[in-house]
Amino acid sequence: MRFLNFRQGERNGLAVSDGQGFKGLMATDAGFPGTLHSLLAGGPQALSNAADALRKGPAIDLERITYLPPIENPGRIWCIGLNYADHSLESGFAVPAYPAIFSRFASSMIGHNAPIVRPKVSTHLDFEGEMVAIIGKPGHYIAKDKALEHVAGYSICNDASIRDYQMKSGQWTIGKNFDNTGPFGPFFVTSDELPPGATGLRLQTRLNGVVVQDASTSSLIFDVATLVSQLSEAVNLQPGDVIVTGTPSGVGLARKPPLWMKHGDVCEVEIESIGILRSPITDET
Repeated sequence: MRFLNFRQGERNGLAVSDGQGFKGLMATDAGFPGTLHSLLAGGPQALSNAADALRKGPAIDLERITYLPPIENPGRIWCIGLNYADHSLESGFAVPAYPAIFSRFASSMIGHNAPIVRPKVSTHLDFEGEMVAIIGKPGHYIAKDKALEHVAGYSICNDASIRDYQMKSGQWTIGKNFDNTGPFGPFFVTSDELPPGATGLRLQTRLNGVVVQDASTSSLIFDVATLVSQLSEAVNLQPGDVIVTGTPSGVGLARKPPLWMKHGDVCEVEIESIGILRSPITDET
């Protein structure tokens, strides 16, 4: 199943693919099944029932909606740094023995087609195409061989980074959390639509149509099952928690000269079988 979280006018809605397009309901419509975030707690059956209800709704004109992040206010957004060996090496780090973990705030996240805002305090705006795993089943101390049972589905993130601010501190948090710098979407694709752990999918980032990152999710150092298991050692993971799994090599920071995104650019992150996340770049006013 492929779900779309959106707004049309003043109302939010949820839609599902019917193979030809999307059909859905607004939150104010009779029969609206609930937000995607709330449905995750009900497990696969709740998502299946929701899809049945949404397919009875009208067709959704994708040209007339505003895309929202699949999960608008995640309880936690876990981001994994240096999770592809080639990116770790291009960044000047040894390949990690344990995941490099940091957090994003929901306030930084935006939907498909929404502009990434380059802040007026920096020109060092970088791209990072990444796959996202979204938790559906809660758990603490989850065994690795059971971890994928806790993943409801997948999406895409561009973990756009303000590099000079990221490097100002020993922690990366500030450079990763400027407002309107975290595109997330456009779809939530349930796990059963993809290979286990969403492995073997091609990830490609394009800046103004030019390929700048090209890799396979099979190259993750710490795969999705490992990340879920290790994060659950610290916290009781909850439905709607988001894991941004890391970016491959090719980032602008590592290029000579560096390649920064600027006003008027368009960045796309495409992951095979999940979709294309598109983001125009605009300067803060």
